[in-house]
Amino acid sequence: MGTQGPAYSDYVPNNDDTRTAKEKAIDDWLPITSSRNAKWWYSAFHNVTAMVGAGVLGLPYAMAELGWGPGVAVLVISWVVTLYTLWQMVEMHEMVPGRRFDRYHELGQYAFGEKLGLYIVVPQQLVVEVGVNIVYMVTGGKSLQKFHNLVCEDCKDIKLTYFIAIFASAHFVLSHLPNFNSISGVSLAAAVMSLSYSTIAWAASAKKGVQPNVDYSYKATTTIGKVFNFFSALGDVAFAYAGHNVVLEIQATIPSTPEKPSKGPMWKGVIVAYIVVALCYFPVALIGYYIFGNKVDDNILITLEKPTWLIAMANLFVVVHVIGSYQIYAMPVFDMIETVLVKKMNFKPTWSLRFITRNIYVGNIHNVYRHDLPFLWRPSIVFWRIRVCPNHILCKKTIRVSFVIGMFVQDEWFLRKDDTMFAYSVIILLSPFLFCSCLASCGSPSINRGSSARLGVLTGYD
Repeated sequence: MGTQGPAYSDYVPNNDDTRTAKEKAIDDWLPITSSRNAKWWYSAFHNVTAMVGAGVLGLPYAMAELGWGPGVAVLVISWVVTLYTLWQMVEMHEMVPGRRFDRYHELGQYAFGEKLGLYIVVPQQLVVEVGVNIVYMVTGGKSLQKFHNLVCEDCKDIKLTYFIAIFASAHFVLSHLPNFNSISGVSLAAAVMSLSYSTIAWAASAKKGVQPNVDYSYKATTTIGKVFNFFSALGDVAFAYAGHNVVLEIQATIPSTPEKPSKGPMWKGVIVAYIVVALCYFPVALIGYYIFGNKVDDNILITLEKPTWLIAMANLFVVVHVIGSYQIYAMPVFDMIETVLVKKMNFKPTWSLRFITRNIYVGNIHNVYRHDLPFLWRPSIVFWRIRVCPNHILCKKTIRVSFVIGMFVQDEWFLRKDDTMFAYSVIILLSPFLFCSCLASCGSPSINRGSSARLGVLTGYD
């Protein structure tokens, strides 16, 4: 249906490749398509880095708002549903014989048409990925500040702005790595750090032992309070499962032929990644809630309080993790920017062009907080919760289990022309509802109360 986008990412025999030498050179230069020699384990730790965030530290708090029965059910169902939708993405990467959908928007173009697919997918994907980079810039700076304050209590206070600048300096270097495969080492370190601070959270809780007079009842005393806390907890659990919007780009780095498609090694890596996700999420959520009950904070490390060295180490692990996550989410943005510059504006694909554009991007993301622009970085916390992912579009305080974008792109029934008008009608009807709920969420005082902790700002304060 619709008009298909240019098939520059197709895998075809060399003698059938209709691309010009210039087009091949451009594709070999762009970040997503420049290197296709990744192994299955690259997929594993890229997906772990993208999925497992510091939101895992808020899962015991979500359990306290859900209770034992609903909490366990929501954790398990979320794990299964997100694994299933990720499997759909992996399968659709090469669902058209001889063609690869290397980017999320290419799949959107195939589903919605060349122009409409871009208009629907690209703005929302950019909101998520740029928003994540803004939030991670602040998160990394705050975690560095907390680490400094814990290990050097007598030192002079240093402004948060300087710690964010220190964090940004790492990205002024790492952002010049050309493609996903070149950041595999950074991504591996980030994945290890994710598992490390998750292990610290549940192991330290288990060692502390069940607290006296532990209470597993709901915090709220009114029916309305219980309902709102329940939906808030659903949002927190969904918030912990991320990464779907970079799945196609990760799979694009794996070699593929008609005989050995990339979905084989990609799916193997996804399975390993989801095992790691389970090892991170379930022990933290269940042990944390079992030990502290409804007294647990929205960041379990704050509840633990001591030993100080352990909390400091966890903050340092978070810094390393968000460095890797920043690069994972920034790479598709770099690809979009460089594609426009080279293919639309006819710039030459040179090192200097990449150096300038990526420095400008990192510098502007850093300046969002440096120039005290909370109207940009604080809404990014909300935008992070609006997932352009296959499994959910969510907002703080309200979860919309909706396939408004992802389902229509993924489900093969939508790729049939007969269903197009139905899909558009659903999008038109639901979009105002979702937009209004997001605006309402931006005004909620609870946004700033808990969001920072769940994003890995392990400070104990906002």
